[in-house]
Amino acid sequence: MTGLRGFLVLDKPAGCTSHDCVALVRRCLGLRRIGHGGTLDPDVTGVLPMAVGSATRLLPHLNGDKAYEGTIVLGLCTSTDDLSGAVLQRRPVPALNGAHLEQALARFRGAIRQRPPAVSAVRVQGERLYAKARRGEVVVAPERQVMIHALALRSWEPPQLTIQVRCSAGTYIRSIARDLGEVLGCGGALASLRRTEALGFGLEQAVTIPRLQAHPAPATLVQDPRQPLLRFYPQHQLSPTDHSRWRCGQALPVSTALPVGQVVVALNPTGALAGMAVVRSSGQLQPKLVLEPQG
Repeated sequence: MTGLRGFLVLDKPAGCTSHDCVALVRRCLGLRRIGHGGTLDPDVTGVLPMAVGSATRLLPHLNGDKAYEGTIVLGLCTSTDDLSGAVLQRRPVPALNGAHLEQALARFRGAIRQRPPAVSAVRVQGERLYAKARRGEVVVAPERQVMIHALALRSWEPPQLTIQVRCSAGTYIRSIARDLGEVLGCGGALASLRRTEALGFGLEQAVTIPRLQAHPAPATLVQDPRQPLLRFYPQHQLSPTDHSRWRCGQALPVSTALPVGQVVVALNPTGALAGMAVVRSSGQLQPKLVLEPQG
């Protein structure tokens, strides 16, 4: 199996870390070179793309947008902004209907400032917040800007509401739950969360751990590494001559009118993925990632 290259999309169950999933896939495939795209908290389920073999080099170039479905419970505040933490406060939930919730959710669409949870992997002064929290330190994480592309109310069964979110990398759904509760005046915490899309892959492509363990690495489980790239970037197929130059890391002319700085997917003469490039001001493609370099 040493020649495997691509993406295995795992449907991560609750109760295990993303690191645990990487170790499992390594055992199932008999490979060391495995990486994952986008850490999930232990209690969160859903799409966890695994880069296999040389596809690990593509991870920094993939679109980081994610999609989730989550359930928020109103009427309480916790130390972790979800139900795994200590309850800090309970408040009565006001009489709310769908219109009230829609009005409150509107504040969270588009570019927003968000404060990460007190217990998170965000670094403050070089140390992750969860490490500080374990020592009993109270640290307020600095706010940062994130992008909420879409936020929809799916159901309202007091005191719980279910939402669907499409957002940029680095967005905390726990923070949305906490801040929505504050807007509504009663507090809120995330009850459950499932990621439905990451790096261009969706749940329809994901496999469960039992299926993976029963059928380790059939070809159908390893997705074409072009798939998450071609969805977001223009592509350029190399001629045989240009492919030889590409493999040596040489800049190549590009006839298509593309803006300077545009990231481009490069395909070899047979249509297989050759790597990633960026358009330079001189109208050339500068290789940034060459998957099969010469020599």
